[in-house]
Amino acid sequence: MLDNNKSNAWPHKILLAGALGYIGYKGAVWLARKAVDRANDSLVHRIMIDPFSENLWEFVSAARKTGLQNIVETNLRGQSGQIIRRPLGSPKKIPDFDGIMFNFAQLHRLPTDEGMPIDTRVTIGPCARRPMQIDMPIMIAGMAYALSLSAKTKIALAKGSKAAGTATNTGEGPFLPGERKAAGKLIIQYNRGKWNKSAEILKQADMIEIYIGQGATGGVGYYIDDKEIDWKIRNMMGLGWGEKGVVHSALPGIKENKDKLRDLVTYLKEITRGVPVGVKMAASKYLEEDLRIACASGVDFLTLDGSNAGSKGTAPILQDDFGLPTLFAVVRAANFLKKHELNNKVSLIVSGGLVTPGDYLKAIALGANAVYIGTIALFAMSHTQVLKPFPWEPPPELIWYKGKYQSKLNVEKGAKTLANYLISCNKEIKDAVKALGKSNISEVDKSDLFALDHLTAEVADIPLGYKEISWTN
Repeated sequence: MLDNNKSNAWPHKILLAGALGYIGYKGAVWLARKAVDRANDSLVHRIMIDPFSENLWEFVSAARKTGLQNIVETNLRGQSGQIIRRPLGSPKKIPDFDGIMFNFAQLHRLPTDEGMPIDTRVTIGPCARRPMQIDMPIMIAGMAYALSLSAKTKIALAKGSKAAGTATNTGEGPFLPGERKAAGKLIIQYNRGKWNKSAEILKQADMIEIYIGQGATGGVGYYIDDKEIDWKIRNMMGLGWGEKGVVHSALPGIKENKDKLRDLVTYLKEITRGVPVGVKMAASKYLEEDLRIACASGVDFLTLDGSNAGSKGTAPILQDDFGLPTLFAVVRAANFLKKHELNNKVSLIVSGGLVTPGDYLKAIALGANAVYIGTIALFAMSHTQVLKPFPWEPPPELIWYKGKYQSKLNVEKGAKTLANYLISCNKEIKDAVKALGKSNISEVDKSDLFALDHLTAEVADIPLGYKEISWTN
């Protein structure tokens, strides 16, 4: 039998231990706060009395003048002596779609009835023998397997795009069979290297995009570092032992043969039995001349990448200081196609810095048939999974081919959150079409827009919102 005195002592001991623990905790907190207060007082005191040449605040002053981005990149250049490769595009603020607003239909035009279905289907390459139709005007941009993204990432993007009823693009990396299997509609990018050129691969495309250039790099060629690819990827790219992987600055043979692009377009249409064939280009100063050459080659669509675009890693000077903003590009390209009566024959796809349903619909109102998304698609696909590398590694380590956490990506979760994002965006677009008093996305045009500032009004050729606007039915 237990001693009653001993058994009665246990609660008192527990209470005493709890009290001592609480006192210890409060004491530790008090000591920590005192230490922080003392350090803080010392730091603030120094900032308040030290001359600027010795004052820690000088870094804040210099950073405001020079910019934290420039300070970091200066140090990276000083550390390596090499071109630094900045992922996911430029932080520079350039003209975009923020200065454009949509019109509400209320009395002058009634909004669309709440029960009316809204059609957001898009046909790319309407004159092709086998046009590509998607359920929404948003597609996943070309992002390369191995040269950029992991296999899991590419497959998650493909599965998500299929679930949402749209298409995904292979990018310029080696062909990934798992991506083809996971995708509903797959756009194969015909790159400037030597890989993915076999008939066996090309015949698996729902659309082919000839890669001329992109917004974050133009047509700059490069050699793929041996350390960036392993034996498996070398084999997939058809590279022999010791052979350099080369992404040429231009399509091989185009300098010697002015009809090279036309011949290539014709060949690709034949071998794929008529899927849409087009080109992807960076938008730049002589855009109309580039468009003239492309359209003369018989393309079914044009993809224009604005300077707002991102990349796995290109030189900051190419991202910050080259090319036309996406807003300028879509307006000029749409005007070109209309002027030459090609707007119902050659589809226009735009990309570069588009991140919201409003951006997507504004691009369409200005003349695009569809848009590509890249960076924002990766954010949607990775969703809360980016917490896996955080805080010890940056979130992209989850998606890169050689990322430290790439094996941790859950493909099914990634596909689900991407599909949810795309479906959500398309539902918002449908609501916007209703608010405009229309029922089909093809009916949305520049008459539905007005500008908040003079520059945007001039660029987009739309009226300023603070002036009276005459309405014509």
